[in-house]
Amino acid sequence: MTFSPRVFALAALAGSTALPALAQEVNVYSYRQPELIEPLTDAFTEETGIKVNIVYLEKGVAERLKAEGARSPADLALTVDITRLAALKDAGVLQAVESEALEAAVPAEFQDPDNQWFALTSRARIVYASKDRVSDDEVTTYEDLASEKWRGRICTRSGLHAYNVALTAGMMEQHGEEFTREWLEGLKANLARKPQGNDRAQVKAVSEGECDISLGNTYYMALMLKNDEQRQWADAVRILFPTFEDGGTHVNVSGMGLTKAAPNKENAIQLMEFLASEAGQKLYAEINHEFPVNPAVSIEGVMQEYTDFTPDDANLQDLADLRSDAVKLAEEVDFDG
Repeated sequence: MTFSPRVFALAALAGSTALPALAQEVNVYSYRQPELIEPLTDAFTEETGIKVNIVYLEKGVAERLKAEGARSPADLALTVDITRLAALKDAGVLQAVESEALEAAVPAEFQDPDNQWFALTSRARIVYASKDRVSDDEVTTYEDLASEKWRGRICTRSGLHAYNVALTAGMMEQHGEEFTREWLEGLKANLARKPQGNDRAQVKAVSEGECDISLGNTYYMALMLKNDEQRQWADAVRILFPTFEDGGTHVNVSGMGLTKAAPNKENAIQLMEFLASEAGQKLYAEINHEFPVNPAVSIEGVMQEYTDFTPDDANLQDLADLRSDAVKLAEEVDFDG
């Protein structure tokens, strides 16, 4: 767990019995790294005068909020995956938000039906392919990744990571459990190495010839191009957009939810509305290199090159509902073993 320089004293607060609401503050639990959040919260503070205190958690936000209960100091939870948003809702640690500003800024398909979470940005789960060893038309569908032609040619992070769990849930939504089990077995058989590392580590492996393609999120291309060491990895690959056989390219979201305890509820709702606004969305997209969900905000910069794809139209809540089954399948085929 990494703390922001402006973090509130959670270590002490976690064991306390009460926390007074501070009229000009809002407290956030975030899965997002500091550099991806603080420019946004700084802009919000400049606009409103409300100070944002952040604690960064690598995992366990739902569990922490549940354990803290009504004593929790957190007002808002920020996450990077639909399965984590759903986990927060299922844990009973969020509350519904009625806001005309949020309803206007966030399309219905990017909202929880009960208004307990709202998406902020989207990203595609795509293939990073070697420029030297893979042709543009060689990658077609997600289903084809289980084909024997890819034997020993694929790298990916853990099959139990939220990003891959969501993709597996997407396959289950398309084809059902038994097909997805066989697909996972085929994909596992095609791995060049045991699942390990993050998405950028897979691109590094492609650049070094350890595998020919890897699974990853779109925004990592922009992040690697900005890094002196990782630019050479990015230069060695191109992004290709597989689809489901009867659908589009799998997409996932980052999002937010108002906590059930929320000692600074009104301030938190103001922050939610700012993050979904045109100004907030533009800044969020620029920093994270993801696609804004607010339709009034255009995509700019490096990511303009990676917008020519058709997102799959699977309902996000349906995918979230399948997450437990997707994890179970990955465990049953021992994907990471």
